[in-house]
Amino acid sequence: MSDADVIVVGAGPGGSSAAYHLAQHGLRVLLLEKTEFPREKVCGDGLTPRAVKQLVKMGIDTSEKAGWLHNKGLRVIGGGVRLELAWPDLASFPNYGLTRTRMDFDQLLATRASEAGAVLKTGTNVTGPILDSSGRAVGVKATAGGEPVEYRAPLVIAADGVSGRFALALGLAKREDRPMGVAVRRYYRSPAKHDDDYLESWLELRSKEHPEKLLPGYGWIFGMGDGRVNAGLGVLNSSAAFGKTNYRTLLTDWLSSTPDDWQLNDEAHADGGIQGAALPMGFNRVPHYTRGVLLVGDCGGMVNPFNGEGIAYAMESGELAAEVAVQALARPAGPERERAFAAYPAELKARYGGYYRLGNWFVKLIGHPEVMRIATKHGMPHPTLMRFVLKLLANLTDPRGGDAMDRIITALTKVAPAA
Repeated sequence: MSDADVIVVGAGPGGSSAAYHLAQHGLRVLLLEKTEFPREKVCGDGLTPRAVKQLVKMGIDTSEKAGWLHNKGLRVIGGGVRLELAWPDLASFPNYGLTRTRMDFDQLLATRASEAGAVLKTGTNVTGPILDSSGRAVGVKATAGGEPVEYRAPLVIAADGVSGRFALALGLAKREDRPMGVAVRRYYRSPAKHDDDYLESWLELRSKEHPEKLLPGYGWIFGMGDGRVNAGLGVLNSSAAFGKTNYRTLLTDWLSSTPDDWQLNDEAHADGGIQGAALPMGFNRVPHYTRGVLLVGDCGGMVNPFNGEGIAYAMESGELAAEVAVQALARPAGPERERAFAAYPAELKARYGGYYRLGNWFVKLIGHPEVMRIATKHGMPHPTLMRFVLKLLANLTDPRGGDAMDRIITALTKVAPAA
């Protein structure tokens, strides 16, 4: 009586990754997306090598001919220092990052899932689960074209983003003791910066009008390669300014201090409005498996607390969810299958638990402006230290056979109690 082996709710990076890998293993997959493609999303234009690895796994052409802008690493600005840090040369990850607008990035991934065999239905707004007598999800309720529809499957993967509406319908509220961020961004036409081959991260934000005053948050500028840049900033909930600041005004105040030839300090070169989104971090919604539902990506609070990166972890968790689902659904329904599903939260905890716990502590520390000021002043002048910081913040290490930095980071994540 089922319509699919697995229903995936949401065709963002996590959902499309899960659908692709499920279909590659021969399962019948129904991928439901409430909007129509192409569609805009706020965050994720700048991709680290961790995300690039997942794109390569999906067989996506990441060449510049295919519309991607490659970058060599991260340019860090703070404490009066500008430091260019190349992505580390590792066996586990490629040595380049990418930028591409979310306007067609998500569509590219969803199309790839369709090519692998998943059935993609856009304009289908999932409103909640269908529950059996035991409270287990056995399908989803949705609306399509203004009409109610229902689809049934033995497993649902919730990948519906930060709102987590499907998880909320199961009673899974987000945890308030975990980090949360807010990010805002705007596109600007900037011939001087649009093809920059480094992602740019600003650890200190100041306005032109009051340069002596340190603004809250951290900033970024990513060249998009199409004549535009993505300029934005993030504020964490450990900051006293969180929830009490006009983030749009904060963005324009900071950009007013950038060089005139970048064309980021006036409305004339803006391309569209300022958009914002929440960043759910450090496993702020658990459990990641319950009653026939696996949580993937932002829905499960998987954004990296160190750097605000979400796409890589959405895609990685989507791939892992698919691997677990394939094994579980090959078993008979009941306790044996449930034991297989329990491997998903256990593996997430093993992979990211200690690292996210370190990130949670990091967020609390940098929420104090004085701590951030001291760290920037004394850390930035030391390139070796900053290369270590880059590896830590971007979670780019070779766990086996890496260098001394890799071994230190791996040891730290093992020592830290899992988040």
